[in-house]
Amino acid sequence: MSSIPTTRRPGSNSKSSSPSGSFNTDAGDQDSGTNAMTMLTMVAAINRAMDDALRTDDSVVLLGQDIGVDEGVFRATADLLAHYGDKRVIDTPLAEGAIIGGAIGMALYGLKPVAEMQFSGFAYQGFHQVEQHMSRFRNRTRGRYGVPMVIRMPYGGGIRAVEHHSESREAYYAHTPGIITVIPSTPRNARALLLESIRHPDPVIFYEPKQLYRAFKEEVPDEPEYMPLGKAHVAREGSDLSIISYGAMMRPCLEAAEDIAEADGASIEVIDLLTVSPLDTETIIQSVEKTGRAIVVHEGPRNCGIGSEVVARIVERSLDHLEAPIRRITGFDVQFPYFARERAFLPNADRIAHGAREVLAFE
Repeated sequence: MSSIPTTRRPGSNSKSSSPSGSFNTDAGDQDSGTNAMTMLTMVAAINRAMDDALRTDDSVVLLGQDIGVDEGVFRATADLLAHYGDKRVIDTPLAEGAIIGGAIGMALYGLKPVAEMQFSGFAYQGFHQVEQHMSRFRNRTRGRYGVPMVIRMPYGGGIRAVEHHSESREAYYAHTPGIITVIPSTPRNARALLLESIRHPDPVIFYEPKQLYRAFKEEVPDEPEYMPLGKAHVAREGSDLSIISYGAMMRPCLEAAEDIAEADGASIEVIDLLTVSPLDTETIIQSVEKTGRAIVVHEGPRNCGIGSEVVARIVERSLDHLEAPIRRITGFDVQFPYFARERAFLPNADRIAHGAREVLAFE
């Protein structure tokens, strides 16, 4: 599968919308489709977003381990040190607590720092800064001081990495009041969401699905564009079943939806959450009340995962509309396995399609 499906296949009873979402220019106008476009991978689109922010806003600074001279372990910060200098692209020691704590101080004094954790599994050495300070300053000061900063974290499996490099722990951050947790799924929405996160007045955890960094390319406008945080996207329209997911799992979800449409003639709607905290409850509810059936997919462990919260909100709001129990297709409640077994851990299109068919067959 070379890219996220964007067009109807013959025999499909569902309509696909843009896989990435709806976008605004800096002036707030809806994207007119007239901008020049370039085919970019997700990691290149993230690089472009940081370049855009550094170029247009002198208060934006980047900091993290090896992001300058070495251009980041995934080359997400390629060429930025050369263009903007070491006062704005700052190599730090291997000290996650200092990186996050330093960024908090920068934000309180008027800068807009974008801090990088090399892998999300390294962020726990700085989690005390996130929970005890970054998430609390607006409340602690009764609204006098926000913390306009972003922490970028590559997360998830699929790249055959070693321990501490493949986990999906977005639920930790989604559970923490005072921060926004964003998870893009395509190059174009990654660039737009990161730009919006950088200019947001409150702290954002930007969880990047590294499995998708170079998995496919998508057209991305040369001019900056933005997406609102806290808003989900209907990636595929349908009427028989809602599949709700985010991040790297969007690709197998869309593949499963296409396969079911071709083989069974069922009309599958696919919702891309994009922001897991705060959740866009209204988009979820509208979809489930239309279809009456739902599954939720994520690669993190099932217990207390994002899927649990999605299911709870559906039951609280729309129980009378359900025609079948909701299924969760997730990672397992074990430590992420070493790379020889990671494919067995991660949900794939076959697992998703099997769960979807069980829900569709329920009477």
